[in-house]
Amino acid sequence: MTDNTVNDLGLQPISALMAEHGLKPGDLVDSSTEQITYKMVNRAVKGRRLTPNARQKILNALNKAANKQYSLKDIFNY
Repeated sequence: MTDNTVNDLGLQPISALMAEHGLKPGDLVDSSTEQITYKMVNRAVKGRRLTPNARQKILNALNKAANKQYSLKDIFNY
């Protein structure tokens, strides 16, 4: 059995921001012009560690869907 505590960082601020804007993972996937998946969005929300490239794609999708300009520091706490 492996230890996932290193990669599991808890609920991320993106979760609250998505709820505030009434967004679901599918809304981010649909609004993205880059290749992101439901799984990537769900992992981001739950605090699973993502690559810098994946975090940027999630940020771009959130900004487009919410029509706001958030930074990586606003949506991830790692």
